[in-house]
Amino acid sequence: MLCWTLLPHLLVAASGPGMEAAPSPVSLHGALRVERGRIVGKFGNPVSLAGPSLFWSQWMPQFYNRDCVRWIATDWKAGVVRAAVAVEPDGYLVDPERERAKAEAVIEAAVESGLYVIVDWHDHRAHLHTEQAVGFFQAIARKYGDKPNVIYEIYNEPMRVGWPEIKAYSERVIAAIRAIDPDNIIVVGTPNWSQDVDAAAGDPLKGTNLAYALHFYAGTHKAWLRDKADRALAAGLALMVTEWGATNANGDGPIDHSSTREWLDWMRKNRMIWCNWSIADKREGSAMLRPGANPRGGWTEADLTESGRFVRGLIREWGF
Repeated sequence: MLCWTLLPHLLVAASGPGMEAAPSPVSLHGALRVERGRIVGKFGNPVSLAGPSLFWSQWMPQFYNRDCVRWIATDWKAGVVRAAVAVEPDGYLVDPERERAKAEAVIEAAVESGLYVIVDWHDHRAHLHTEQAVGFFQAIARKYGDKPNVIYEIYNEPMRVGWPEIKAYSERVIAAIRAIDPDNIIVVGTPNWSQDVDAAAGDPLKGTNLAYALHFYAGTHKAWLRDKADRALAAGLALMVTEWGATNANGDGPIDHSSTREWLDWMRKNRMIWCNWSIADKREGSAMLRPGANPRGGWTEADLTESGRFVRGLIREWGF
């Protein structure tokens, strides 16, 4: 019987003498960095990774566990997973220790499985919660900042706030992280639900290994948003698609296959790192799991929604 043994940065298939270890994303690429507007690995080559985002941590906590992440690594063959650490309502602002523990469970599982992990401050008003964000990311950096797996996403989707305020907030949080972890990539949210990346391109932050979040939902966002992203890339911004959906922007509705393929072609061309929304068993179009699916993985075809089957296939064929 095939027995899987998980080691840090390396997934080892132990089935007999002479077997070579299967490489993991982190063992292949090492510590990621931003170089000339692109995210590259230890050999200086552009890195493109695919994986799922977990749902808001306060509403779908059951999926924030080691076995779920291991299944995403082994069966879905993901390169990255995203932990959406909820801030409000009823999230980190209410119980910081509870929500940080969920993030740590996912980080530790990702390290064991050799995955990159995006630690997302899942907030629409993060500029009003600067001190809490600083405290959270300092704690994560102290505990895991020496791991090449970790990517910090410090502002999920700003709503009704301009780039100057987002920039000021980001400077505070980046400085707090960099005092502890000088190297791992930090992803900064952009105005209008992390769509106006061109606004950030006009007045970028100073610092190293900084990237900017681009979010889209294929049913709602079309070529006009790719045009914005192209302008930001041309200006030298490194982008990361930390959240996207194949449905409408409200997370519901059918898969827009035509628009999704256009976006996938664009992401492949531009060597993007991406996470799809979301690992959840909620009754909505973007949820990948049917209600009652095992929170620890082991999912069969019958456990996956149409979106789940579609996205699992995309992730498996994307590679790392």
